Amino acid sequence: MRIDFYQLSRDPVVEVVPMLARKAVASGARLAVVHADAAVRAQISEALWAADGAFLANGEAEAGHAARQPILLSADGARDNGASIAIVADGDICDTADRFDRVLLLFGPESTDAARDLWRRLSSAEDADGTSAPDLHIFKQRPDGAWREGR
Repeated sequence: MRIDFYQLSRDPVVEVVPMLARKAVASGARLAVVHADAAVRAQISEALWAADGAFLANGEAEAGHAARQPILLSADGARDNGASIAIVADGDICDTADRFDRVLLLFGPESTDAARDLWRRLSSAEDADGTSAPDLHIFKQRPDGAWREGR
């Protein structure tokens, strides 16, 4: 499993999710977007539908036809659409990570310490069957809005 930490320093989550979602969907993957706050999920949904270039079809997990949605939004990491990638937009990875091949964890400056603690825990963790820790990557946003990998 791969976990990408995205440190939000310039753009809000409702702008970053569509950018990341576009890349995931373009690769042919189905996507889950996780945020505990229903109002924020609604804003993310609107931003996905209004994405520049082409809208990104999405729906709430509790609504009908969840299995057909290329992007499924939920509070708990539902993957009724067969998603292999999750964007955890509220910075709270909970027990969501083990359901997906890849997780993109978005966190703001106020959550930096918690993200560092999580990184340390995950980098030293081994699965119950003795397999290695998740493949961890960190991405930081530059002042021009572009992302770079590294510490």
